[in-house]
Amino acid sequence: MTNLITITEGANAHLTELSKEYNKKYVRLEVKGGGCAGFKYEWSFEDDKDNNDEVLDYKNFTLLIDTFSILMLAGMTIEYKKEIFGSFLELTNPNATSTCGCGESFGT
Repeated sequence: MTNLITITEGANAHLTELSKEYNKKYVRLEVKGGGCAGFKYEWSFEDDKDNNDEVLDYKNFTLLIDTFSILMLAGMTIEYKKEIFGSFLELTNPNATSTCGCGESFGT
């Protein structure tokens, strides 16, 4: 199932580090209504999964995505960017038809 979302090596290392730092079993990515473009990405760390979660196992961490969100995230690439003024996870979503200027929300 990991072919639904592509995680680059840098993103894998970063999410693995965060998962250990927060001492949680799972990393969760979900889509919520809101943001300036209609939907926003929301990250969290959890110890339990829900019955409606897709479980995506990567090299050193497990990603949970609920069945509603997976429809909007399938085909996405997550990359970790480290720049002089900060670092961030860059989400390239082929299902997004529009995005906001800051890249934190999208429309479909």
